[in-house]
Amino acid sequence: MKAISLTEKFQLINEHWRPKVVAELNGQAVKLVKFEGTFPWHHHDREDELFLVWRGAMTVEFRDRVVALKAGEMCVVPKGIEHRTKAESEAEVLIFEPAATRNTGNVEDEIFTAPDDVKL
Repeated sequence: MKAISLTEKFQLINEHWRPKVVAELNGQAVKLVKFEGTFPWHHHDREDELFLVWRGAMTVEFRDRVVALKAGEMCVVPKGIEHRTKAESEAEVLIFEPAATRNTGNVEDEIFTAPDDVKL
């Protein structure tokens, strides 16, 4: 039980699309990630995902709509829904999801699939 400085933790991240775990609770992980560019289309069979923008702006694209998010806004992507994330310039984002969730869901991608359970 200690305070976690998100500003300090984000300063430790020097790559895009590689979530880092900063906290865990009830089988869920709180992950920090920096986005820039466009992530591949994917879905998660069993997990919902929550994206909360800390700094910058991003979009969550669905096949039938786009949800634009800026700092202080969030979006929940229900399990099974195909989506991709995008940021025109660097965005700092918190992700809340079950701890074992692979960032690319049903897709294995040599560039975007991040190692599991990397902690800050």
